[in-house]
Amino acid sequence: MKYVRVISRIILGIVFIFSGFVKVIDPLGSAYKFSDYFTAFGIGFLDGVALPLGIFLSAFELVLGITLILGYRRRVVYWVLMWFMLFFTLLTLILALFNPVSDCGCFGDALILTNWQTFLKNLILMLFVLTLYFNRKLEIVTGNLFKEWMVVICLFTGISWFSVWNYNHLPLLDFRPYNVGTVIVDEMGIPEGAPVDVYESTLIYRNRESGKSASFSIEDYPRDTMLWEFKSSESKLVKKGYEPPIHDFAIMDVYGMDMVDEILNDKGYSLLMFSYDLSKAEESGLLNARDWSQLEILADDFTFYAVTSSPTDELESISSSLGLGYEFQAADEIMLKTIVRSNPGFLLLKNGAIIGKWGNRDFPSIEELDPEWTELIGNASAPMDEEAQLLMEAGIYEEFSFDVLDFDRFIPELVFEREAKKRERHVVVVFVMGVVVFLLLSRYISPIKV
Repeated sequence: MKYVRVISRIILGIVFIFSGFVKVIDPLGSAYKFSDYFTAFGIGFLDGVALPLGIFLSAFELVLGITLILGYRRRVVYWVLMWFMLFFTLLTLILALFNPVSDCGCFGDALILTNWQTFLKNLILMLFVLTLYFNRKLEIVTGNLFKEWMVVICLFTGISWFSVWNYNHLPLLDFRPYNVGTVIVDEMGIPEGAPVDVYESTLIYRNRESGKSASFSIEDYPRDTMLWEFKSSESKLVKKGYEPPIHDFAIMDVYGMDMVDEILNDKGYSLLMFSYDLSKAEESGLLNARDWSQLEILADDFTFYAVTSSPTDELESISSSLGLGYEFQAADEIMLKTIVRSNPGFLLLKNGAIIGKWGNRDFPSIEELDPEWTELIGNASAPMDEEAQLLMEAGIYEEFSFDVLDFDRFIPELVFEREAKKRERHVVVVFVMGVVVFLLLSRYISPIKV
């Protein structure tokens, strides 16, 4: 029985570490999922605590997994584990029965499970939990109480900080399909021979003599139209087919026209600014995008798109108050939240391939890249005097007015190298801090007790 408990503890520890880690690096994704829960259960007024709750719960799961592996305070940990798993097993049963939210988000975007799969997973884990819980009194209490709790508190604090760091930037690991290097059109395609959705259709006819309705399949529906009158049909999905990684990429202009082909087939560079909700967007990002939108005046190989799911009246109000001056395209809110975990966030495309992706806090301003661009844009967008207007009408204005930038030559030096160095610094900082914390705590960490 001793080794059964050890195996149970290790399995649960690994599951909780994985589950907690994939959510710690994507706290905004966890916040979106909690918002979905609050909406589904009619408690949308709790949206304000979605982000803090997401950070707390993911850090709690990760620390609980590490504590299980280390074997700290087993009697207390097993008691906490029991009630934690019991609550979420009952919750996933409710989700499986009523399906208010299609995916519980238990493993973030790293592993998507249906609600029934999640419930069955929790039932299996409960077998290990019950093994530990009902045998918790057999555990021998050893180790220094103060030192072990200090380790747990420091781990929770450090992991929470790391989660906040991921929130302020983009997730350190991105499990969603919109990664740098992705060719969007390739991820939207369905491979030849891939299974397709299978539906079961039911035809409903009314008997003209009795007036009663009956259901038939497509194969055995009544052919006697004098006796049977067709009323309606129903289709039910019985087998899910292949779904491409990117299946919801849709952007429309103000007239409702699809712009996806135009964007993905652009031979130049397309900078897309995404804001799923303008009222919640950081104003600094929206204003920074205004400067970038004006770069179109100078660069023939550069196009700017602003995309939001906000309603038109809200869009016009915010755009007017901030003096943005650029047009907005429309897209689905969930799609925008999936593409980039930032509001606003930025995506740079070329020939439909993602070559750059930034959160608002990491996206450079025009002036940061090249101070001369600001002056050139100002000169190019300044009102023309009467003489310049006559020259333009004569068709010779463009020959001497201002130089046209070649945006392509700025990409390696000013975008990719700059962004790569910043990300490298972030990773190094996180790694060094992790090593320091481990070294500081190593003197307190007791050997794993079997």
